[in-house]
Amino acid sequence: MPQPQIVDSHCHLDFPDFDGQHAEIVSRAAEAGVARMVTICTRLRLEPQVRAIAESHAPVFYAAGTHPMSAAEEPLASVDELVALSAHPKFVGIGETGLDYHYTAESAAVQQESLRIHIEAARRTGLPLIIHARDADDDMARILGEEHAAGAYSCVMHCFSSSAALAEAALGLGFYLSMSGIAAFPRSKDLREIFAAAPLDRILVETDSPYLAPPPHRGKRNEPAYTAHTAKVGAEVHGLSYEDFAAQTTANFDRLFAKAASWSPAA
Repeated sequence: MPQPQIVDSHCHLDFPDFDGQHAEIVSRAAEAGVARMVTICTRLRLEPQVRAIAESHAPVFYAAGTHPMSAAEEPLASVDELVALSAHPKFVGIGETGLDYHYTAESAAVQQESLRIHIEAARRTGLPLIIHARDADDDMARILGEEHAAGAYSCVMHCFSSSAALAEAALGLGFYLSMSGIAAFPRSKDLREIFAAAPLDRILVETDSPYLAPPPHRGKRNEPAYTAHTAKVGAEVHGLSYEDFAAQTTANFDRLFAKAASWSPAA
C-alpha cells in the first residue's frame, strides 16, 4: 500500500545544520511520505540561498520575510521588495513575520511595523502570510484583526503554541493553525486540546526543523521526514486514521498554498 503523502509546511533548510545534506534530507522526507516542504527565509538578504535550494529540489518551495526576532537587526522590508520576490514560481508565502516578545520585547515597535508591511505584501500578492507568535497574544490578535478589517488576506499561525484565545481569534478570521513537534511533547496536553477544538479543514503540519523534533527524536536535530511523527499525533487528537489526517492536512495546504499546489516542473 502506498505511503500516505503529507507536507512539511515550514522548515529551514538553509540553516547550517543541513549544509551539504539537502539531497539526503529530501530523499528521507520522501521515504517518510513527506512529498513537499516549504523552506522559510528569515532574513531577506539570505533569500538567494533559500531560493537556490528550492530551485535545486522539485519537492521544495520557499517563502521569505523578516523574522520578528531579527526585525531590529535587519533593514526594514518594503512591500515592493516582497512583491518582487513573489514573482518566482516557487515563492509561495510571505514570511515568516510576526511578534516575539519572549526574547526581543524591546523591539516591539519595529516588529509591529514589519508585521504590517508583510501583511500588505500578502494582500497584494494573494499569497498566505506566515506568522510567528510568542508571548505577544494580545498585540497579535489586535493587529491581525485590524489589518483583516482593512483588507482580507490569508494566513497560517506557524508552529502554533499560543493561547486558546489567540487560536480562536485567528480561526475567526479564517486563518490556519500549524501543528509542530511541540504538540507531540508529552506535556503539551493543553495545546493538543486547542488543536482538537479547531476545524479539521484549518490545520497544517510542520517541523520548523532543525528545531523542535517530535518524539522519538526529541532533543535531536529535526528534519522534514519527522513531520510524519507529528501528523500521527494529530490523527490521534482528531480520532482519525493517519491516512485520513494526512489527506486532510494536504488538502488544507493545497487550499492555502495554492501556488505550490499548481506548480509543475514544466512550468
